[in-house]
Amino acid sequence: MQTVLITGAASGIGRDTARLFACAGWQCVLIDNNERALQQLGESLPCPASAAHVLRAIDLTDPKQIETLGEGTPALDALLNNAGMSDTSNTPLAEQAPTQTARLLALNLAAPAAVVDACTPLLKPGARIVNVSSGAGLMAIPWRGAYSPSKAGLIAQTQALAQARPDWCVTVLAPGFVRTELVDGLIQAGRLKPEGAVGKIPLGRMAAPAEMARALYFLASPGAAPLSGQILAVNGGSSIYGGSQSLPPATLDPLPLDLPLQLEICGGDAAPWQVVAQPSTAPRGYAACIDLSPLRTEAGLLQAGLLQAVHAAAVRFAARYTQQASLTLLLPSRKAGRWQEAGDGNAARMLVATLACEWGNRALRINALEVPAEVDPQSLHPLLRYVGGAGAQYLTGQTLVCAGAALKDAR
Repeated sequence: MQTVLITGAASGIGRDTARLFACAGWQCVLIDNNERALQQLGESLPCPASAAHVLRAIDLTDPKQIETLGEGTPALDALLNNAGMSDTSNTPLAEQAPTQTARLLALNLAAPAAVVDACTPLLKPGARIVNVSSGAGLMAIPWRGAYSPSKAGLIAQTQALAQARPDWCVTVLAPGFVRTELVDGLIQAGRLKPEGAVGKIPLGRMAAPAEMARALYFLASPGAAPLSGQILAVNGGSSIYGGSQSLPPATLDPLPLDLPLQLEICGGDAAPWQVVAQPSTAPRGYAACIDLSPLRTEAGLLQAGLLQAVHAAAVRFAARYTQQASLTLLLPSRKAGRWQEAGDGNAARMLVATLACEWGNRALRINALEVPAEVDPQSLHPLLRYVGGAGAQYLTGQTLVCAGAALKDAR
């Protein structure tokens, strides 16, 4: 049995995440300042046979209360700093006193570090730490107080922790627009217009909290190791869209998040990658393709550059799939070379983002993984299974750097 600590567990993304972990047999340590909602959640969860879930009503803006986390908390395989708050006052920052931003900064920026410090003696070797930031940490959102600064600070804090503790797997989840109670409140208050938000999302819809729960469940697993120090931006592509026109809304509802992979592997030797798709007897699966051909540019097997290889892979994929499918490209790691060739890799990554914007409203997704030349394919199987699968239907346009992937000669 594995154990996870989840802050902000009683509502929104945290609640769906707690349910997912509990149904998967994990023991959950659930933290929230809403004692009644926390108790209701605890009563609704299935309990593992060997240990009960632990419920702690704690105000995470109070450092002294955070210090008590070590008391009665079991050893942890994963820690998810999910708790956060927004500023709903609509007051310009220059008109806010420090007291107005203090509680938000305490919860969004100071608390995650304090929770990790308090739980460090409880974290098992190889523990996974996930801090939930926001798309607001990647791009500024005005008139929401210090929300964007706090989330940007949390991203930098997480990456610094990953460097300081390479024995852990430390990642950031940056959600986009998720239809939580908080977002519903902004919509009802007239602070957020759904049609305006959706018009900037290539996938043409907001996410459900369950989709963020799937991302957190993956990042809390050992399979997330190649991404340590990285940001996983599960935002429907909003962070990669730079156009001025509103994008079309989604024309299809998301498929069930637990559909098995219906996988095609092309562009190279498929044998090391076949087990990415686990055997299934389900009559229907989520269509996914892994294209290995860009890796052949590193080996000199293709005359064209990386940009051309990515474009050719996209053309092949678009000819075979018209809707609700994913393409995952494996790209060679970036290396120093002649300055005249330096633009090819970045052009290829921007091509991935551009394709995601053009394909999004048909629920066609494209992502890429940058991998070392001597990568051990087995170390990437869980990551490929998540990125290409139905549980990641709100992830598109991203190029993830697999700096922590295992190498063949290290086996």
